[in-house]
Amino acid sequence: MADRGASALSLPDDWPAHPDPILALNRMGSFDWDLDTGLFHMDARAHEIFDLRPDEYDGHPESLAVRVPTAENRRLDALIAQAIKDGSENFGAYFRVRRRDGTLRWTHTQGYIRRDESSRPRRIIGIVRDATQELHEIQARSDQSLQDEALRRQTDIVQSTTAALAHARTVKDVIEVIRDSHGLTPLGAASLVVGLVEAGRIRLVVEGPREGVVPRAVVTRVDDPYPMSEVVRTLSPRFIESPEEFAERYPLLWPRLAGLHITSAAYLPLIVQARPIGVVGLLYDDRRGFTPEERNVLLALGSGIAQSLQRAMFYEQEKDLAEGLQQAMLPRSIPSVPGADVAVRYRAGGAGRSLGRDIGGDWYDLVPLPGGRVGAVIGDVQGHDTHAAAVMGQLRIVLRAYAAEGHTPATVMARASVFLRELETERFATCLYAEADLSTGVVQLVRAGHIDPLVRLADGSCRTLPVEGGLPLGLSAEFDRLEYPVTTHEMDAGQTLLLCTDGLVEQPGADLDEGMQALLELIGTGPDDVHDLADRLIEVARERNGDDDVALLLLQRRGLAQRTGGRLQQHVALGDPEALIGARHMIRAAVRTWGAGERSDEIELVADELITNVLMHTEGPANVTLRVLTGHDRRLRVEVEDSSSALPRRREAGESGLSGRGLLLVDRLADVWGVEARGGGKVVWCEFMVRPRG
Repeated sequence: MADRGASALSLPDDWPAHPDPILALNRMGSFDWDLDTGLFHMDARAHEIFDLRPDEYDGHPESLAVRVPTAENRRLDALIAQAIKDGSENFGAYFRVRRRDGTLRWTHTQGYIRRDESSRPRRIIGIVRDATQELHEIQARSDQSLQDEALRRQTDIVQSTTAALAHARTVKDVIEVIRDSHGLTPLGAASLVVGLVEAGRIRLVVEGPREGVVPRAVVTRVDDPYPMSEVVRTLSPRFIESPEEFAERYPLLWPRLAGLHITSAAYLPLIVQARPIGVVGLLYDDRRGFTPEERNVLLALGSGIAQSLQRAMFYEQEKDLAEGLQQAMLPRSIPSVPGADVAVRYRAGGAGRSLGRDIGGDWYDLVPLPGGRVGAVIGDVQGHDTHAAAVMGQLRIVLRAYAAEGHTPATVMARASVFLRELETERFATCLYAEADLSTGVVQLVRAGHIDPLVRLADGSCRTLPVEGGLPLGLSAEFDRLEYPVTTHEMDAGQTLLLCTDGLVEQPGADLDEGMQALLELIGTGPDDVHDLADRLIEVARERNGDDDVALLLLQRRGLAQRTGGRLQQHVALGDPEALIGARHMIRAAVRTWGAGERSDEIELVADELITNVLMHTEGPANVTLRVLTGHDRRLRVEVEDSSSALPRRREAGESGLSGRGLLLVDRLADVWGVEARGGGKVVWCEFMVRPRG
């Protein structure tokens, strides 16, 4: 009975009400409860019914808590509150009172609610009487039916709890079901404790009494003189039917429980395959003893909890194993890349997945390449299981190996597809490979059934970067369609290339286009720092709690790592000697102007050779570009672009000695050189280290 007012307020003139003498003749007590002040007056007979001396009661209803069990108190409060809310004039209820000697007896109360002219409740005047004999006579006539009903109610609770446990996946889920007010506490227990056996000790994981806390250590030993320890040692339940029995059998524990008025308890072993994994304890404050039927119901409940806990433990073990395998398959670390900031993230899906399917085939990788280039990979193997992770790990390794060998992006993708087919697995994989030259900003991209990458510009705007694609890896080899077109993009300083798997794009209830648009907006309003942006994207994916995994790689080109100090271009048409002479003059003048005079002969010879090769072997024009690059060192870069996709190859010099020496000269004179696909053609480039000016 909660206190409903402040005693400092004034009391009505006729308070307390004087009971009718006939009430005392019928052994009834009376009370007058002023709702404004919260004072609860009782006459002498009411004191006798509550087994309270006048000096033990101070006129406030909370003082009755020493005699009214917690469960009864809550029920009475709910009944009175509902009567007041419904506008009722009176109410009645049976409830139990705990006598001074600890015994419980039934009591009945009736109350009349007085309201003012505005229908606001002001006072409750009523009577209380001892109903023990009345209910005893009723119980004697229908004892068996009441026991059957209680047993049915307990059985229903056990069944509903078992059904809820069937959906619990983790140990935490099982504990939440046990803690749930719709779970075990409706069995009448005033307190509930659950302990798990770990390395010879019992760790308390649930401690949920209705009022207060059972004062016990969080961890106890199996050989301690406590009921939970005894249950674990003997693998047998312990039913404690009275306070006297509790005090006698467990003298160390009982003093800590005496304040909770515990009258009986049931400790149930959680046994799986003849091995104890835990204990459930139910403590009661309003009953003594357990019938055989009640014991059987509780033992069945313990068995259901044990099975659920074992299943949850197996699930968590397999989940830990799967996550460990997933992390082992991903790169342990991402190398630092001069001229770029890189951020990678991975988030495992799993919401709604079944046991053993909390691992996927998503992956990312970053491969350092010669000449200041870097390869970025994002991919997704079909499926969510350990097989998908194993295939992913092998595919990641071969992609890295093919890229490091110096193959073009299209060749890397084609060879990886053939490798996946030769694994004789039914899985296929989508993939996106980007090879970036951070000194020039040129990025070559190939796509195998994957979603397009995104580009965030220096001003924060974001757009999709369309990449012409081929079939997924494995399928392209199966259908002999290994051609992977190359898309070229030039990244300016401050731009960010974003590669991701579809788990970042897909949203529940939305199509892929809507998900992509939402992602573009999120990136556009996200932080400038790539690491902060990656964290924000993964956090949003986590909030969605989707089934699919998410892999993410962000590559941002820094503006200060490499700067273009100068750039000149010349178009040389086929059969145009004046253009060829002009290109040679441009090269000679630029080399001297940019302070590379000590290597002018080498640079002019190599550039002339590259231009001549284009005019002789491609039957098309040549576009010549000269750049000076500054950063950690100073380099002069020569690029000769043509419209032929045929790659240059070294050949032995012919009998005349006039053919076959071109690439040999380039290889010997240039510090580094290479070939890049550009749309329908290619670029042959070479770089020369030159001393800084001054």
